[in-house]
Amino acid sequence: MSEEKSPRSGLGAVWEQTSTLLLAIVIALGIRAFIIEPYRIPSGSMLPTLLIGDHLFVNKFIYGMKVPFGEARLPGLRAPQRGDVVVFTVAKQGSETHPADRRPKLPTEEFVKRVVGLPGDRVELKNDEVFINGEHIEQTPLPDDFVDDRGRKLHRHQVTMDEKSFVVLDDPNAPYPRPRAPIVVEEGRYFMLGDNRDHSKDSRYWGTVRLAEIKGPAFVLYWSWDFNGGWGELLNPVTWWDLLTGKMRWERIGHGV
Repeated sequence: MSEEKSPRSGLGAVWEQTSTLLLAIVIALGIRAFIIEPYRIPSGSMLPTLLIGDHLFVNKFIYGMKVPFGEARLPGLRAPQRGDVVVFTVAKQGSETHPADRRPKLPTEEFVKRVVGLPGDRVELKNDEVFINGEHIEQTPLPDDFVDDRGRKLHRHQVTMDEKSFVVLDDPNAPYPRPRAPIVVEEGRYFMLGDNRDHSKDSRYWGTVRLAEIKGPAFVLYWSWDFNGGWGELLNPVTWWDLLTGKMRWERIGHGV
């Protein structure tokens, strides 16, 4: 004679499945909050290193995980270094940008730039040339231009900074920004520049960033497509077909930053 399944055992199976799902959600949220967070590139300020439509992961524990509901951080593996590409929080008021800690009542937004100045550094820019503590950061011209999404031909230059090598862009038709006095980076703060030097709103314009506002360094691309539209457009099958057949950048997926 077969044993009948009791109502309690049925509820137990449902609870087991539900608790497993809840645990998976908690683990996923914990990973996002403390270890790895995704970020999408919405603009061309970091061309040619990062393209519009790149999706990357941010390492949130290497500089020290943030303690929830506060500004304190646990000890990290290392401090930010010159040349790191980092995601950080700024305050926004219309088209104006401010360091988040100096305008705490404003809404915030995430930016991605390259660390150029460390605490205590004296940073100076002369005609798009960078000087750190009086030392000129050499820029070696490269033969081929980079053409951006607006059809502008931008000159490429190879830069090496503290053993990190990367390419920056120079727009020959952009006016040089007016000369600025050298900036001495305060303790606990960092000076950021975009690799697309003439088309980046960075520390030259709105100031330096506290370590507390830096989420972490970008370290790998997990997705990349030539698309900067809204989620609503992705509901259209035609959009998906266009992306998969012509706008996916398969060769960028898995690349380190």
